[in-house]
Amino acid sequence: MEKNIGQRRFEGKVALLTASTQGIGFATAERLGLEGASVVVSSRNQENVEQAVEKLKAKGIEAYGVVCHVSDAQQRKDLIDKTVQKYGKIDVIVSMAAVNPSASRILETEESILDKMWEVNVKSSILILQEAAPHLKEGSSVTFIASIAAYEPIWPSMALYGITKTALLGLTKALAAEMAPNTRVNCVVAGIIPTQFSGFITANSDIRNYFKEMTYLKRLGTTDEIAAALAFLSSDDASYITGETLAATGGYHCRL
Repeated sequence: MEKNIGQRRFEGKVALLTASTQGIGFATAERLGLEGASVVVSSRNQENVEQAVEKLKAKGIEAYGVVCHVSDAQQRKDLIDKTVQKYGKIDVIVSMAAVNPSASRILETEESILDKMWEVNVKSSILILQEAAPHLKEGSSVTFIASIAAYEPIWPSMALYGITKTALLGLTKALAAEMAPNTRVNCVVAGIIPTQFSGFITANSDIRNYFKEMTYLKRLGTTDEIAAALAFLSSDDASYITGETLAATGGYHCRL
C-alpha cells in the first residue's frame, strides 16, 4: 500500500541511517525519504544495500547506499566520507545497528559474545558519531533506537541484549549534553515489532499473543509506527527536545 505522508519536514536535508536495509531501519529510511530527505542507507551486505536503494528510488526518493559493517573501522569511515563527498553535509543520523547472537543466560554467555554485543550495540554508535560529528550541521539530530528490553528482561534470551539497550539510554543523556547546542540527541524505545530480527519471538503464536496482551492496545506494533516516532524526533518538530527517550510500545510497561 502506498503511503500518503503529506509532510516534507526533511526537504533539503541529508539523513544517514545504519542497519537500514530491512525492518525498522528500511521503514525509517523510506519515511525520511518520502518527507524530502536524501537518505544514505547502509548494512554489511552489498546485495541488501543495492536492493534497498532500488526500492527507495522506485518511490521517488533520493537514495544512496554504502556497505558498512559497524564493527569495521574503515567501513565506518567510508560511510561518513562517502556521504559527505556526495551530499556535502549530514543533518540527521539514525543509529540502529544491533545484534543478539546468543540465547544464553547472562552468566552462561561466552566472553566473545559479550564483546560482540557491546561492540555492535553500543560502541559502534559512539565510533560512528566520532567520525560524523565534524560534519553535522547546526540544528542536526541524532536518534538511537532502543527496546523495551532496556527497562526489564522481557525474555531470558534477550536479557543481555536489553542491557546493551539500557546503555543507549544513558548514552542518549550524555551525548545530548556533550553535543549541544549544535546537535540534538534522542532515543526511541520500540515495543515488540514483527521483523526478521525479532522473528524468534514473533513467529511463535503463543509468545506473540502473550506480548499483545501485555500492551494496552492489545497488538504488536509495526515498523512504520516506529519509523514515525524516529522521524518525529529527527525532525524540526522536535527542535526543543534533546536527551529524551520516547517509548513507542503500545502501552507496554517500561520504566527503570
